[in-house]
Amino acid sequence: MNASRLLILAALTLALPGFASAKPWWIRGVDSNEADFLPPDVAFRVSSRVDGDVVRVRWAIADGYYLYRQKMEIKAESPDLVVAAPSFPRGTLKTDPYLGTQEIFTQQVEGTAAYSRFDAGAHPIQIKVTYQGCAEAGLCYPAIVKVLFPSAKTQAVRTPEHPWEGYAIVGGALAFLLAGLSLRKERRLDTPA
Repeated sequence: MNASRLLILAALTLALPGFASAKPWWIRGVDSNEADFLPPDVAFRVSSRVDGDVVRVRWAIADGYYLYRQKMEIKAESPDLVVAAPSFPRGTLKTDPYLGTQEIFTQQVEGTAAYSRFDAGAHPIQIKVTYQGCAEAGLCYPAIVKVLFPSAKTQAVRTPEHPWEGYAIVGGALAFLLAGLSLRKERRLDTPA
């Protein structure tokens, strides 16, 4: 190898680490970069549940992040499910340099939507939620779309109205068991030897 090629190779080897740590032109002068921001599923945690004939969708929003109210939707995904237009509480007004004055949510928000089914419960309830938000530090996420299976609200255990109500169930089960044993015993006696 001649000396000039060796010199160029040595110069490139020394310069390569500097190029690797350099910021691209579009984020030069910005104190933060994409690695400083939370993944969208961490910044905006979403969950859902069914409460009677209403589906409730809750977003837990990380500190320093917000969701746009106008970008939030709840729609039916499973067959024969109809979901009404969602209802959201009032948000906070924020002036966005690109979108103008927008209503936003921080910390948490819950949207509700009435639903009806025409499949008599043959399919699980599936909804499609769409939402979009940003970080206060300047990163806006693309619209996020998720299909959710809302969980049913936990039912309270019903206590008997009368004290003998529980005993009647146990008594009926014992009577059924004794009747079965009695019939089995009679059948053995009647079988020819």
